[in-house]
Amino acid sequence: MHAPRQKNKNLALFDFDGTLCQKDSFTGFIFYALSKRHIVKQGLKILPWIQAYYLNIYPANSMRPKLFNAMFKNADAQEIRDLALEYAPSLLKHINQNIYKQFLCHKENNDDIVIVSASVDIYLIIISEILDVELICTQTEVKHGKLTGSFSTPDCSCEQKRIRILEKYNLDLYQNVYAYGNSKEDLEMCSLADFSYIVGRDKQLPKLHQCEQLQDRSIA
Repeated sequence: MHAPRQKNKNLALFDFDGTLCQKDSFTGFIFYALSKRHIVKQGLKILPWIQAYYLNIYPANSMRPKLFNAMFKNADAQEIRDLALEYAPSLLKHINQNIYKQFLCHKENNDDIVIVSASVDIYLIIISEILDVELICTQTEVKHGKLTGSFSTPDCSCEQKRIRILEKYNLDLYQNVYAYGNSKEDLEMCSLADFSYIVGRDKQLPKLHQCEQLQDRSIA
């Protein structure tokens, strides 16, 4: 079901890890929430896949579900949520200031802004509330107060980003669609946009009138 929107507004789609945030938030949360002993013990069980991932043989969208399952299966959901409340604000220290200024441009323009991320809802829900934006991301499954170790949605990357955006938004209702990413996992999302920007590839951000007034702002 499409979210209701007004005409003559822009839609701005921001990837999180590597784009709006310079930190790998998913791996960072593992090390924040879990003991080193647990990480090593569970990591050894999936070591061949970890090695294959770092050799660029095993794709990230397959690695994330396997890593999440190994690390968080049967974890107490409320305890993990409480840790996420502590962790999420720390990610703001790693905001890409150049992208954040563009983010503020869209805010000033009253555009609809969405974080579209393959990272998990546990802490991204908090980030989206802090930044006061909408969220599309990988959702985690909880049963009987425990994380099952599974995702309740497909890993939100590549084609899934495109599918999830189109499920929620009627792009025809917008004047322009802007998309910001940093990797091949964002290309399908960027294909929906009138104007797109890939960190590390493109030299100039799309021009927005409001940006001229926000050059000196940064996040606290």
